[in-house]
Amino acid sequence: MKYTRFLLVSLILSFGLFFTSCQDPAEVILPKGDDGQVFAIDTKESQIPYLVIDTQGREIPYEPGIPAQMKIYVDKKLQQTQRIDLEFRGKTSFRLSDKKAFNFETIDESGEGIDVAFFGLPAEEDWRLVGHVVNLKDKYAWDKSLIFNHVAYRLSLEMGKYASRGVFVELEVNGEYLGIYYFCEKLKRDSNRINIKSLNASSTNLTGGYILKIDKTDAGPEHDGKPLSYFMSNWDDDARYTEFNSFRSQFDIFGKPLTFAPFAPPYHSQQYLETYFTYEYPKAEDITPAQKTYIQGYMKDFEEALLKAPSSSENPAYFNFMDVESFADYFIINELCRNVDAYRLSTYLVKDRDGKLAMGPVWDFNIGFNEGWRIPATDWVINYNDYVSNDPWMVPFWWSKLIEDPAFKKKLKERWIFLRKGPLANSNIQGIVDDAVKYLQENGAVERNYQKWDQGIGVNYDQAVLELKQFLTERVNWMDSQINSF
Repeated sequence: MKYTRFLLVSLILSFGLFFTSCQDPAEVILPKGDDGQVFAIDTKESQIPYLVIDTQGREIPYEPGIPAQMKIYVDKKLQQTQRIDLEFRGKTSFRLSDKKAFNFETIDESGEGIDVAFFGLPAEEDWRLVGHVVNLKDKYAWDKSLIFNHVAYRLSLEMGKYASRGVFVELEVNGEYLGIYYFCEKLKRDSNRINIKSLNASSTNLTGGYILKIDKTDAGPEHDGKPLSYFMSNWDDDARYTEFNSFRSQFDIFGKPLTFAPFAPPYHSQQYLETYFTYEYPKAEDITPAQKTYIQGYMKDFEEALLKAPSSSENPAYFNFMDVESFADYFIINELCRNVDAYRLSTYLVKDRDGKLAMGPVWDFNIGFNEGWRIPATDWVINYNDYVSNDPWMVPFWWSKLIEDPAFKKKLKERWIFLRKGPLANSNIQGIVDDAVKYLQENGAVERNYQKWDQGIGVNYDQAVLELKQFLTERVNWMDSQINSF
């Protein structure tokens, strides 16, 4: 009888423990894809693409990249599997943000780059995964709306100017959910991206195509393989301008001739006066001495002609060197979005074969819109130098000369009036914002993103969107008042 009672009690206790363990609220059953892939988070019926990247235990470097596997799911159904070469990207954002951005190249089984299409975008091998900046230690985030780049790039495309095309995705890397990212094209020479003629060492026509950048410098191959701690703390690599990777404008930010030698050490006392043009295409290691001489001479001739502005001519001499509409559009989109990095960083310039110098494509709006606080909402970003003294990267003299010249202002006004009737109509601008926000919210991605990243920051997403929309309305109205008076 004692044995029977003991057995009964044991069974009851065992069942109770079993029942309790089955109901343990801490136990989470993770969802799976239709191929058996376990996800780090349940995206429910979300139609936003969900990317799973696995480096097979390898640590992700800053550069060069490492091989990895990427899977793309929609509603937990596998859509695409691709080998990639993965690395971190960004300069200031890489150092400040806990939510890192990535570059990746699509590769074949042997590790060679291959062109691959994603989400209906033209096939290529170089892509970006860009997230908003989040700093958990200091409790701040840039672009709380999560859509700054998307809005700016869409507006540029609708204005008829190429910008990086992309889609919103949610990203998981090595079993960790990282939130909402913008999966987009790398800016590079390609018939479907920056569509200019090729230029190589055997080319006899030196007039193009060229891609230059006004930007910080890359670390360079001599730093390949260094630990992440090196890139996290080494700010000097951002300003290592050399005769190999760049050339300097002959004029300072006020349009005066520079009298001191170029290529001084990073952050020297007079760096704020300089503007450097880095070789993007052909790359620094590929461009020939003759090509360097040509493009440097072209830029010198352009700047010398521009320094003669303003003039009474409707077709001033500098118009012979520049694609006026591209300069007007670059001004319009960056001013509308109050992109405080514009003109002085992440600034692309293109010269096609037998063509003129063109501005763009636009790139990187993570410090802009209603968060571009360095510039008042009722002033031009081209006046950055009036608000920030001795920044190592200041706005070149070009823009103050252009905005003083009646000929350019006339072209700018004509372009503005035309665009306000179409892509820059209030309804279209607001519609781009509304569509993106609705897509992210209805699929639950905003909530998931901030469950991960709002750790004491205090993000109010609805308020962030409202402030963005209010800013755009007020900014475009202010620009109306200014440009229509030209």
